[in-house]
Amino acid sequence: MDLLTQKCLVSACLTGLCTRYDGQSKANADCLRRLAHCPHWIPVCPEQLGGLPTPRPAARLVGGDGHDVLAGKAQVIDLLGNDLSAAFIQGARMVLDIARMQRITLCLLKSGSPSCGLEPLAGVTAALLRAHDIAVISF
Repeated sequence: MDLLTQKCLVSACLTGLCTRYDGQSKANADCLRRLAHCPHWIPVCPEQLGGLPTPRPAARLVGGDGHDVLAGKAQVIDLLGNDLSAAFIQGARMVLDIARMQRITLCLLKSGSPSCGLEPLAGVTAALLRAHDIAVISF
């Protein structure tokens, strides 16, 4: 489906909002160009939706990818050693709820994120969206 005919969700940091773990944005020119052709888009930050503050310690996937976190086989651990898996799962579920309510079929997400990334490992939100047949493009 073409961006011209659909709504999109987009990682808030890619739009220039300061939602990253370090309190910065990661505005992405390629993503913003794609959004310019999308009539309706909604910025989301799964980590904030899961109740985490900004700024916050960086986190990483441990023991697997986002699919494994959702299955309880891996964790999201921050640099202080805190298990943030529950917050990441809650945020992912909230993004999925927004996508369903808005009939979203495409999400533009931040690469390299333990929430939104696709490579090198699928993040928790990316994994949940893909499991529900929502297309994810990484920037």
